[in-house]
Amino acid sequence: MQRAFDRARQLLEETRGDRRTRTAEGFGSTERGLPRLTSPFDIPLAQNISSYLGNLNPLAGPIDPKTESVWLLNATAYRPIHPYPHSQQPWQAEFRVACFKKGTGRDVSKVVADIADKVGLKEGDGEVRQRGEDTIAERLQPFMDAVAPGRWVEVKLPGGKVQKLGPGARSATIQQTVPLRAEHRNGDVIEIDAVREEVTPHGPMEVGFAEPDGWMVISDVDDTIKVTLTPSPTGILRTTFLSTPEPIASMPALYSHINSLLTPTWFYLSASPYNLYPFLRTFIHEHYPKGPIFLRDASWMDLSGFLMSLTQGTQKYKSERMQKLHGMWPKRKVIFVGDSTQSDPEAYGEVARLFPGWVRKVFVRKVTDVAEMNTDDKNSDERFEKAFKGVPRDVWTVFEDPAELYGAVDALKGGK
Repeated sequence: MQRAFDRARQLLEETRGDRRTRTAEGFGSTERGLPRLTSPFDIPLAQNISSYLGNLNPLAGPIDPKTESVWLLNATAYRPIHPYPHSQQPWQAEFRVACFKKGTGRDVSKVVADIADKVGLKEGDGEVRQRGEDTIAERLQPFMDAVAPGRWVEVKLPGGKVQKLGPGARSATIQQTVPLRAEHRNGDVIEIDAVREEVTPHGPMEVGFAEPDGWMVISDVDDTIKVTLTPSPTGILRTTFLSTPEPIASMPALYSHINSLLTPTWFYLSASPYNLYPFLRTFIHEHYPKGPIFLRDASWMDLSGFLMSLTQGTQKYKSERMQKLHGMWPKRKVIFVGDSTQSDPEAYGEVARLFPGWVRKVFVRKVTDVAEMNTDDKNSDERFEKAFKGVPRDVWTVFEDPAELYGAVDALKGGK
C-alpha cells in the first residue's frame, strides 16, 4: 500500500519537464523491466498495518540486533530563533534514523545479472564481467533488505543521557528533534551512537554545531558534484551500481575554496532514496567538505522506485527541504549549488523568491557533457530566465566550468 502511495504522490508532483524527460528517454519501459528486490510480505501484516499509527503504534518495539539494523544519519545542531531573544537558546538537532530487516532480499545473483545486462556487461567478458557483478552485488546490498517500520532505538547523548528515537512510521525512518544540553561552540562535531552499538553497521552519527549567523551552502549531488548521468536510466544504473564514483571535474577544488574562504555549514540535498546513504556519504567525505546528506524518505523495495525518485517531483521535494532549513537557520547567508538536469533552477528560484534576503547566491551548472541534454531545452536561456523570474540577476549564475565562479565567490567575503 505504501509503495503505491509513494508512486502516486510522486506522479502528482511530477512537473511537465520531468514528464518530458522521462518520456523522451524511456524511463517507464526501463523501470518496468527492473526486478523487485523485496516483498511487502517480508513485513508481518499486523506490523505493516500498525506502522501507519506512528507514535501511537501499539506493536512498536525496540530494534532487534539479531534480525534488524539501524542507520544513524549525520546531523547539524542549531539554536532556535526566539521571537523575543532575551537569552541564547539551547542547542537542538533533528536526528534522522533508518531501520531495516536483515536478510530479507530475493536471490541477489539474478538481480545482479539483470543489472549487469542492462548496463552493458557482456556475458563473454569473463573476468571483467565477474568483477562488475561483484561491484553491483556490493552496492545493491542496501536495497536488498526490507524496511523495518514501528521500531525505536536508544542513543547515548553527551553527559550520559539516553534518548529514545522513534518509533518509525511506515517508511521506517525516524525524524525527531532532540535537545542537546551540553555546551558546544560553532563548528564542534560530536559522535552519537546507539546504546547497543551492534545494531549500527555504519557506525555512529556525526553531529555538527552551527550558530544562527554565518554562511551556509546547500548543494545538490547528482550531476552537480557527482557524475550520475541523471537524464539517462541506463546511465543512472551504471554510475550507481558499477562505475567508480566520479566527482564533477574541478568541483572539489571549488568547494575547498568556498570552505576555506567562508567557513560555511554544508548540506547536501539529493533526490536519491535513503538506501544510497552509505554510498553517498563515503563519496562526499572523500571529495568534499563534510555535511549532512538529505535523501528522499521513500520506502522503495524495487529499483524502478529508485529511478522514479531521481526523476519525479524533485522540485517540490527540494523546495520543502530547503524551506525547513530556512526555519532552522533564517539568519544565515545561503549559497545554492545545483545543475540543469533536474529541477534545481525551478526549486532554487522558488525559494529565492520566498526568502530574498536569505539566498545570496545561486550557482547552476549547465550540464553539456550528457548526450541526452542536447535534445532537450533544459539548457536554454529561456528556461533559466523563467526559473529565476523575480530573482535579481546578480544573484544567480549559470556556469559550465567551475573556474568561472571564483570571482563571484571571492566577492562574497565580508558579506557582499
